Amino acid sequence: MLNDILQSAKDASIELALLDHEVINRILLAVADSATAETDAILEANACDLSRMDPANPMYDRLKLTSERIAGIAADTRNVASLPSPLGRILKHTVLPNGLDLKRISVPFGVIGIVYEARPNVTFDVFALCLKAGSACVLKGGKDADSSNRAIVSIIKRVLRDFGVNENAITLLPATHEATAELLHANGFIDLVIPRGSKRLIDFVRHEASVPVIETGAGVCHAYFDKHGDTEKGARIINNAKTRRVSVCNALDCTIIHSDRLADLPAICKPLIESNVLIYADEPAFAALSGHYPDELLRPSSPESYGTEFQSYTMAIKTVTDINEAILHIRQHGSGHSECIITECRAAADRFLAQVDAACVYHNAPTSFTDGAQFGLGAEIGISTQKLHARGPMALEEITTYKWIIEGNAQVRSK
Repeated sequence: MLNDILQSAKDASIELALLDHEVINRILLAVADSATAETDAILEANACDLSRMDPANPMYDRLKLTSERIAGIAADTRNVASLPSPLGRILKHTVLPNGLDLKRISVPFGVIGIVYEARPNVTFDVFALCLKAGSACVLKGGKDADSSNRAIVSIIKRVLRDFGVNENAITLLPATHEATAELLHANGFIDLVIPRGSKRLIDFVRHEASVPVIETGAGVCHAYFDKHGDTEKGARIINNAKTRRVSVCNALDCTIIHSDRLADLPAICKPLIESNVLIYADEPAFAALSGHYPDELLRPSSPESYGTEFQSYTMAIKTVTDINEAILHIRQHGSGHSECIITECRAAADRFLAQVDAACVYHNAPTSFTDGAQFGLGAEIGISTQKLHARGPMALEEITTYKWIIEGNAQVRSK
């Protein structure tokens, strides 16, 4: 039973409510400094995790840390420290006719649980955002990243102790299925659970949890090249969306192309050859690419090619006859994450932006921009694909809740 551990996290969250914002910022800066100073120790632990995973596994890239990635994590942490506090903001203020003064203000959730897979960078990101937002975090990482996560949490706890702050502001649970089950049913201890990882993980958490859940992560992303699309723009956008970093949730999975533009498909896909992108194409797209795209990288599509988050150098292509068919395909196969249209027609763009139901919808820009840092929000805790409370990149404002403060002077209710 993890009740004692979870109670300690709950106790820490109560103490965090009284922590000065400037102290929080100094802690975050110290964590960033410690991350860079302890890079070798983190990489040694990460190498231990990597040695147990096949490099061909799509999760390998997510698991892997480098000096450059740790420097980037530290920069993100410093960025979070520089942001305004999301707490104590007056969201609404009114005085009733009877003199009652009502304010709705932003406050911490309390304890936020995170279930995630082989992504040790999440450990830093979650701690930074949760601390800045006044919440304790309880982490349930995957066994693939357990050595990395433990090294990172050890560094963070040491910084918290140095500042005289309850080190249970961050808690790493054992990397076991039993710990996951207890976390998902920790009513009274956990105020919110956020899963980060594959669709299978997110579905499991949503179905099993008895505590509140915000879904994040699963991204089946599309780019629709419209009848009025610019070929050069299309090639740049699709290549960046597909190949910038294939294992992340904003990576492109399917290109949809208007049938009138199939002659331009070889030029659109040409940049993908350099990254050896494997394409699953429907019959019209396959015919258009044959002889123009390497045979070993071109295969006929199947029904399973669509609606798949590949997390690898793999992409599907679907041919449509109009924008209605493109939007319908996205509705049937998308995950509500990020979608884009490539077109020079304002009417087509406006229709796509209005009718596509996703957290982030782009016109002439790649889905790779769906990221809290890119949106100017600092590091993110995930991309919410649902519609309640938060949608899109979840940063500081999205991981707070609110309460009503009512000031009176002995008013009484007559009815």
